Amino acid sequence: MARSSEVETKYERYKIENSAFSVVELVLHDVDDEDKEHILNCHSDKLAMAFGIMKIDPEMSVQVTNNLRICNDCYSAFKFVSYVYGRKVVVRDAHRFHHFQDGTCSCNDYW
Repeated sequence: MARSSEVETKYERYKIENSAFSVVELVLHDVDDEDKEHILNCHSDKLAMAFGIMKIDPEMSVQVTNNLRICNDCYSAFKFVSYVYGRKVVVRDAHRFHHFQDGTCSCNDYW
């Protein structure tokens, strides 16, 4: 139970530090906001990261490979997860490698 309250506290702090957290406006489908959030939550990048967080030893980095360019919402999610869980997340997209650690990316948000 203590872990969930710690995650909630970090989430609130992260939202304050990074004011633009939700990017449902970028979903171009003509659906309501709840469906847009569902569409964004089902990206394979995020599912792979969630599986890695659950199954990989905490001392190891989570590595995700994507054959497309990473979307803005997934990019924000990777930054957030690296901050909250204190994990290193390495993502290879179509253009470069991204190394997320402590809520920042190696590309300095130039992607």
